[in-house]
Amino acid sequence: MLNTLALLLLYQLGGELVARFFGLPIPGPVIGMTLLLLTLLARGQVSHDTRTNVGAFLQHMSLFFVPAGVGVMVHLHRVANEWLPIVISLVVSTFAGMAVTAWVIRALSPTKHTPSKEEARR
Repeated sequence: MLNTLALLLLYQLGGELVARFFGLPIPGPVIGMTLLLLTLLARGQVSHDTRTNVGAFLQHMSLFFVPAGVGVMVHLHRVANEWLPIVISLVVSTFAGMAVTAWVIRALSPTKHTPSKEEARR
């Protein structure tokens, strides 16, 4: 369990270093998880210990939302002052996400041939 946690934290640290060194507007943990994904894809497999321990982390995933909730509560006055842009961005991003998801599903699903009227008469 400790090795898996150390691995995740090292990739997060690597992502933070890349983000700060290059001045990227992408959060370090996102870059770190992308680097981890690329590493796992290059290796072609996930070790048994890592797979087992990550499953244990996922069982307690709700604990990872506590800091975000605390952050919202600390800045509640700001949320109250800027509620309109927040609501607009949430609505627009939700519909944009749904549209992109629908487009990807449609692009990746096998096409079915629908017969034309002429073909249907035969």
